[in-house]
Amino acid sequence: MTITTDLLNNYVGGAWTPAAAAVGELDVVAPATGATLARVPLSGAADVDAAVAAARAALPAWRDVNVIERARRLFALREGLIARQEDLAQSVTAEMGKTIGDARAEVARAIEMVEAACAIPTTMQGRVLEDVSRGIDAETIRQPVGVCAAIVPFNFPMMVPFWFLPFAIGCGNTFVLKPSEQVPMTQRIAFEVLDSIGLPPGVVNLVNGGREVVEGLLDHPDVDAISFVGSAPVAKLVYERAARSGKRVQALGGAKNHMVVMPDAVIEKTAAGLIGSAFGAAGQRCMAGSVVVTVGEAHERLLPALTEATRALGVGDGADEATDVGPVISCAARDRIRGFIDAAVEAGATAVVDGRAVAGDGLAEDGAFVGPTILDGVTPEMAIAQEEVFGPVLAIVRAETLDDAIAIVNASRFGNGTSIFTESGSAVRRYRHQVEAGMIGVNIGVAAPVAFFPFSGWKDSFLGDLHAHGPDAVDFFTRKKTVTSRWFSDGQGSGTYFVER
Repeated sequence: MTITTDLLNNYVGGAWTPAAAAVGELDVVAPATGATLARVPLSGAADVDAAVAAARAALPAWRDVNVIERARRLFALREGLIARQEDLAQSVTAEMGKTIGDARAEVARAIEMVEAACAIPTTMQGRVLEDVSRGIDAETIRQPVGVCAAIVPFNFPMMVPFWFLPFAIGCGNTFVLKPSEQVPMTQRIAFEVLDSIGLPPGVVNLVNGGREVVEGLLDHPDVDAISFVGSAPVAKLVYERAARSGKRVQALGGAKNHMVVMPDAVIEKTAAGLIGSAFGAAGQRCMAGSVVVTVGEAHERLLPALTEATRALGVGDGADEATDVGPVISCAARDRIRGFIDAAVEAGATAVVDGRAVAGDGLAEDGAFVGPTILDGVTPEMAIAQEEVFGPVLAIVRAETLDDAIAIVNASRFGNGTSIFTESGSAVRRYRHQVEAGMIGVNIGVAAPVAFFPFSGWKDSFLGDLHAHGPDAVDFFTRKKTVTSRWFSDGQGSGTYFVER
């Protein structure tokens, strides 16, 4: 990818535009090397106003574009993203740090979101019922919500914005995106593609920045709907503040995902699933499994294989095809994660694999590296088992029975995702019925749903009524209007009136 230290622009009203009211700027830093990749403006209130005004001005005409033509623009977006697929993946790796394999998979998932949104002529259909009473019909139609905005996190610079953008514009809304100020470069490429597909000016807009932009979007009277992904405390603030101003809100928060391993689990496959879940993207996924609950003798069967496979993982720059685990997002995050490990060991856990002092050939001194870490002897009361670490740290908790394991999972204030590893259908049925989480994997480490199912977190992991993507996306980005009608003519010509017989 091309690296520049130039100041990035916003994209407003169909044009790349310098931030006019920036309150400062930040370096975009490569987590693997500490090098500066670009600079990002911290846009101000006037920049938010300009983007929202452009979106509001574009709304009437875009709403009137027929749904088939809107879908065709999404097909063009798909083709454009495929053409830039490798550029996007290289950008994700450079600015976020995840391995190039993970980055390519992320870009592919973003494209899948566009593919799902291309079905909008079908998924946006309403309902009709004839003769709800004598000669009276009723129908429900869907119409756009209006100006929609999304505030997205650093860990998926490409995929998470596309949980929202294609569905929003496909439904006839206009859109304003606030990417994470830590990873703004990938969306610059995505918006270059959006710029090329002939959308009317103002249908999609991008405003770089930090807190001022977030607050401006939450409070803006011309923003009708807000989508947010981030930490649980911030999700709550976003939900409350946006709701106070009358907006429709979906706020996706943090997670502490548990993976239950039963005694009959297929150990080799289970260990691979746990490692991919816990250490993929350096553990910086809201669907990462960060707590393993071993039931009965599963602990003795699992730990040796899990330990051996974890120690074999290579840590390094994500751009290297041979790297298994890349850096975390920043040196500040690195130090915070190490602090969690320190506290867990002090509380009585054992670092079976210790990634605090990871070092090796090719690791930059300024790199934000934490090696894969396994902590055994963790109890449910420890902070490492309760708090979202957001790093490559896997805590192991023992349980005697499946009921005990379910109680441990349900005690968490989070309810994003969970997995069970077993060959027992009855155990799976009991688990999926009783566990309090919105996404469940069976022998799958990362139970993130595909684009045409909703991302359905529970508890502190989600605030709102309608989840991201899948059918919930169409519900979120449309308003329902119900029409009840009857006609007095008999259909044979003017002046002849229907007489009920």
